[in-house]
Amino acid sequence: MSENPLLSLITCVDTCAVTCGLAKNEYTTDFYSIAFKKLISGSFNYGRTKYDHNGGSMTYVKPGQVVELKNIKLDGKGFTIMFHRDFLNGEPLHQTIKKYSFFDYETNEALHISPREEEIMWELFHKIETEYNNNQDEFSKEIIIGHIEAILKYSQRFYKRQFLNRSELTGKITTKFNKAIRQYFENGALLANGLPTVAAIAAQLKMSPSYLSDLLRQETGKPAIDHIHSYLISEAKNLLIGADLTVAEIAYQLGFENPPYFSRLFKKETGLTPIAYRDSIN
Repeated sequence: MSENPLLSLITCVDTCAVTCGLAKNEYTTDFYSIAFKKLISGSFNYGRTKYDHNGGSMTYVKPGQVVELKNIKLDGKGFTIMFHRDFLNGEPLHQTIKKYSFFDYETNEALHISPREEEIMWELFHKIETEYNNNQDEFSKEIIIGHIEAILKYSQRFYKRQFLNRSELTGKITTKFNKAIRQYFENGALLANGLPTVAAIAAQLKMSPSYLSDLLRQETGKPAIDHIHSYLISEAKNLLIGADLTVAEIAYQLGFENPPYFSRLFKKETGLTPIAYRDSIN
């Protein structure tokens, strides 16, 4: 029986062909889940996409996401920490957990940790486990949440390392991103779907919007939406100089349904209105 109905700790030991405490193959919960598992075979789908689990991997699931487990077989020890969103009520982590974008990762984005990093995660899990199994008092929840937050902070650090170390696998994401935007324009998606969104470009690159933004921020210091705006403004500058079009016509050609919004964005990015920019060049 759980010591706390809003918190559950699960440990898997040795090779097993189970779902590590989860009875169903497909489920949606009101819980956050942080898990470390080594998979021999099977697949772990988050939403409609599959996690890459080569080597020891950490996975993070937020409330409301559909998770599907298929023929899971685990090798060695693993753990799962599940906590209801209400467990965080009244705690700073209730708000700050939203900044950890790896809860939104979807494709080939599990955290691959080194043996030393794995030791750190197990140390923190055992601290939570000790506090969970002791006679809980008014300090227990705060201490447990503190250890959970430490896991999240270490995860953030380790993901940053992963972005650097796995760059040979991913290539220069900025180049791929710019190519994807260019194809969005060239393939007629602009006319069919309007302005390119982070989600649309991420889908072309087969990754989640959050992961794409984090990779771009790691490479360039800017999130994906800033790169989209930069591309649009670059195209707008070219049209303002080289085409005999009104500002409204340029806005519509670039996919803006609202020309005043286009003008505001242009001024925000360049410091000039489109007309003032055209006049400065001419």
